[in-house]
Amino acid sequence: MRTPRTLLLSCASADPLEPAALALAGVLGQAWQTHGLALLPLSGLGAEPTRLALQRWFPGADHLLGLDWPALAQAHRPEPRQDEVDDLLALLREHMALAAGTPAEREAVAHAIACACLGNNHLWQDLALPSRAELSALIATWFPTLAALNHQNMKWKKFFYKQLCLRHELFICRAPSCAVCADQGVCFGPE
Repeated sequence: MRTPRTLLLSCASADPLEPAALALAGVLGQAWQTHGLALLPLSGLGAEPTRLALQRWFPGADHLLGLDWPALAQAHRPEPRQDEVDDLLALLREHMALAAGTPAEREAVAHAIACACLGNNHLWQDLALPSRAELSALIATWFPTLAALNHQNMKWKKFFYKQLCLRHELFICRAPSCAVCADQGVCFGPE
């Protein structure tokens, strides 16, 4: 039996290896595999935007998955870390490339990244991307000013949370700068 991710990719409307399609298939597929098809997969993204994202990137997948849109519109999956998702979405929205896709497409990509940040692995792994290179390409395309801020090539999830800390003037790092930090390998080392 095919996984939701595999089924989504089989319906890809463009290049199924394009980073946005891979990331959305990874996050949507993992959420549906974990929480079931009766709940919306991305925290905070409603039924209609989810339907539009599927229609754009994976046409016909909703029928193959047997999604019940009226029921999905009524279902609510509580996310205990919703405040984190909201903070990450605010950061991503601030750096969205207005030339990349439609507003609905940009919002879907932002939700996928924000939700994947709650995972336990490297962000590229939580998005089910082949490597960090695809994640960097995805961020550079959809959030170019944010990509430019990561000029030291910090691991993306750590970089996002560092940006959130700076935004709220929370300084949890022990070192005054990354250059003198004893944990530099954790933030900048190979993945």
